[in-house]
Amino acid sequence: LLRKVRPLEGNSYRCFVAHNKISASKESTMRYELCASQDLPEGQSRAMKAGDTKLVVYHLSDGFYATQARCTHMFASLGKGKILKDQCVQCPLHRAKFDIRTGEVSEWANFPPGVQMLNVVRGEKALETWPVTEEDGQLYVEI
Repeated sequence: LLRKVRPLEGNSYRCFVAHNKISASKESTMRYELCASQDLPEGQSRAMKAGDTKLVVYHLSDGFYATQARCTHMFASLGKGKILKDQCVQCPLHRAKFDIRTGEVSEWANFPPGVQMLNVVRGEKALETWPVTEEDGQLYVEI
């Protein structure tokens, strides 16, 4: 089932939705339909998949954001993480904190005591992030 949608910003070609995926004639960026925006209440997050990419989508007070699904420290699921102060996601394993909007490390892994020795091997690394847009009540991510 295909349906026309608006072209991706900055491009003049047409895009079509097919099985949740919007394909384009250029290979640089793919746009995926995620869910209805009302299905993700403010202050909540949800693990999702866009094509082959696993990600977590967050609804913060100023909009929707997406980060990679796994912590860069020891690869724990950020879908099980906590949103702190409408700004950061905290990894459930070693409590590393990342800015949801930028992916930058706010605080590196610090729990349990002694994990800092592992941090010598696993240095700080930001999360990958992707833009999320809302159109006609639907959320889309560009990867």
